[in-house]
Amino acid sequence: MTSPAEASVALFSYGTLQQPEVQLATFGRLLSGRADALPGYVLAPLAITDPRVVATSGADVHTIAHPSGDPADLISGIVYGLTPAELAAADGYEVDAYARVLVRLASGAEAFVYVGSEATRSSAGGSAALALRRKKGARAGGRPFQPGRPTCR
Repeated sequence: MTSPAEASVALFSYGTLQQPEVQLATFGRLLSGRADALPGYVLAPLAITDPRVVATSGADVHTIAHPSGDPADLISGIVYGLTPAELAAADGYEVDAYARVLVRLASGAEAFVYVGSEATRSSAGGSAALALRRKKGARAGGRPFQPGRPTCR
């Protein structure tokens, strides 16, 4: 992780932001972080059509997290400490299907994570269980990013 003076934002990654080539292209450096997990979410495949993102990641199918409504569901990943400028660079890398939300991780720490936006949640392939859980009133689990609101502690 970067030093506390430089990094003020925690970002949880479960996918391509863990790849060295993506980190170098997006942040200009390799990141170090710590393992954690995102409870209450499941992964689904997402076809990527942005040629820039495909070229950077080397894949035209990524994964996308969707709330499951079941706190026992866990997505493993890495928490990185980023500067605000690096977080903005991550926003630029992620395609429109992703929305950045603030969540509480299994460790108890808060971090931003990119999850399915409302449009991808309602049209995600293989999401019958997700739709059923949503019908039963399951909460989404994350708070949308709000400019001007303090980020992570």
